[in-house]
Amino acid sequence: MSLDVSPALLEKAERGEVTDAEFVACVKESLPYAWEVITGVIADAEGTGFADNETPPPSEAARGQLLRALASDAIRGGLERHFGVKLAFQNCHRVAVFRQSEVDGERYRAFVSPRGQLLNQSPELRDC
Repeated sequence: MSLDVSPALLEKAERGEVTDAEFVACVKESLPYAWEVITGVIADAEGTGFADNETPPPSEAARGQLLRALASDAIRGGLERHFGVKLAFQNCHRVAVFRQSEVDGERYRAFVSPRGQLLNQSPELRDC
């Protein structure tokens, strides 16, 4: 399961839409490691508009949180809207943050390119 959804939030979702704030709060509570990494990268990007995390997660559970957060369109989109950034992801742990205005820029295009993915490979990351 990706998120720990409270009965009250589930009931609200069954009745209709939930707010981004409610959804993001659920993500924060459910995926604390992913939240820590993403908010840390966002803080590191303050002023420059770009930062990334290259530190592998300390456990498979932590790795799973990052994968769930960044592989889900709803979770990733909710976080991007909440923080006003664009998140990018390589391998199983490399999270980067870009200002929305940087999405068409050279650094973003290089990060999300096939070349960028290939250059970010190493044998120790093969089975991550």
